[in-house]
Amino acid sequence: MSLFQMTGRHEGAKEGGSGRVAMWLLLPPLFVLIVLKTDFLPQVVVHTVSYAGFDNARWQQHPHDPEAVKEYNHQNQILATNGPHEDSSSINSDTGASVSKLTCDFGNPHSDTCTMEGDLRIHGKSATVYVVAASTHRPENSTITVRPYTRKWEQETMSRIREVTMRSMPPAFSFVIPPKCTVRHDVPAVVFSTGGCGTNFFHGMSDLVVPLYITSREYDGRVQLLIADYNAEWVAKFRPVLAALSTFPVIDLDADAAVRCFPSVHVGLESHKKMLAIDPSLSRNGYTMMGFRDFLRSVFSLQRPWATPVRLGSGQKPRLLMVLRRRSRELSNEAETIAAMEEIGFEVVAARPEDVSDMSRFAGVVNSCDVMVGVHGAGLTNMVFLPHNGTVVQIVPWGNMKWACWYAFGEPVPGMGLRYVEYEATAEETTLKEKYPRDHPVFTDPQSIHRQGKAWSTFLNGQNVTLDIDRFKAVMLQVFQSITTE
Repeated sequence: MSLFQMTGRHEGAKEGGSGRVAMWLLLPPLFVLIVLKTDFLPQVVVHTVSYAGFDNARWQQHPHDPEAVKEYNHQNQILATNGPHEDSSSINSDTGASVSKLTCDFGNPHSDTCTMEGDLRIHGKSATVYVVAASTHRPENSTITVRPYTRKWEQETMSRIREVTMRSMPPAFSFVIPPKCTVRHDVPAVVFSTGGCGTNFFHGMSDLVVPLYITSREYDGRVQLLIADYNAEWVAKFRPVLAALSTFPVIDLDADAAVRCFPSVHVGLESHKKMLAIDPSLSRNGYTMMGFRDFLRSVFSLQRPWATPVRLGSGQKPRLLMVLRRRSRELSNEAETIAAMEEIGFEVVAARPEDVSDMSRFAGVVNSCDVMVGVHGAGLTNMVFLPHNGTVVQIVPWGNMKWACWYAFGEPVPGMGLRYVEYEATAEETTLKEKYPRDHPVFTDPQSIHRQGKAWSTFLNGQNVTLDIDRFKAVMLQVFQSITTE
């Protein structure tokens, strides 16, 4: 064989091999095209949730019944399966050319949020939202992740929050095939996490309930709530609030194997940069904290919208609620303090930890009172149930804690339509004097304890308060005079 013949044969083999390689390279996109155009993938049962028909459902009749919630969620856990009862109209339109939009806000110091409209598909177990045919798609934003909780400045807290991924696909041809819808909803979805608050009432209200109200109240109940990092205790505690914000039981996102399709989705909760606060100028609907408290009054059927002055000599006394702590920041002379308040003329209602565990019942107790008093702590959050024009008295423990205590419970008070009084404990009123000599930095330089990162363990968890009865009584006498009339 000549060199020419050998070379020609070799070139022919190369040419044939290149053609085969090119053919194999073309097969994947051709397959995807076939899938998109012919629905070649296995068909699935599509369950369409008609929200208008749930008025007489068990959930509506018994919104706080755990078994009703379980039944509702079971009915809606329709997984992708082959079957003879496909909703063919839904299936055939599943890869339609509807244009979707995705917008995210990462500028809020409290929370990151993303809003979407169009063809949106949520797969809970993978915590993924597919934004199909997105006009806002760009290569650089095809995948966006958000931790849907409202304390993004706290790295340790946010590390416990599950990321929700939004996968945006272009309107034109895409190699990414979104999952088929197995449940269709005709209302918006709001996705958030309960992984950061634990059982703390202050954080449960400030980090979640107030932002959830801002985000979802506008839907007037026609919204589906999906919770990542599902905290069953938090859900049980706030079930009356959740039932008022959404007509439907919440969905445990992490355990949800369905592919749920929504017309719009909001991932993350709106937060207005302060604790227990709503800024009307930042709210699309002009919401206020007074309006939020009116909402709570409706939820818990509270009887008193306003606190009015009590007329002396009428036989009535202004009611003073004392929120009493245990283990830390406890009033060491509790009984003596209560007796002193009764001497002034208050009817004292003592609320110990076991008394506040039932939020629905305790909300009514708070609402019946004119004044609430307590050492700084989560129990003061119950001021949201006071009638408008009620008074909050915060006892600030020793340790240069004035600003932190005011930020949590003093600053929000005016926006709630309440009045605020502060009583700051002196070095003589702290049990820390039994642990440290008076020349210790705990007394001479409390701020140095803050700089060491020991303020929480030292000044919050490490002390109780023994009130100077005469000094405290003088402050409370002024409160008494401000809420009574001749």
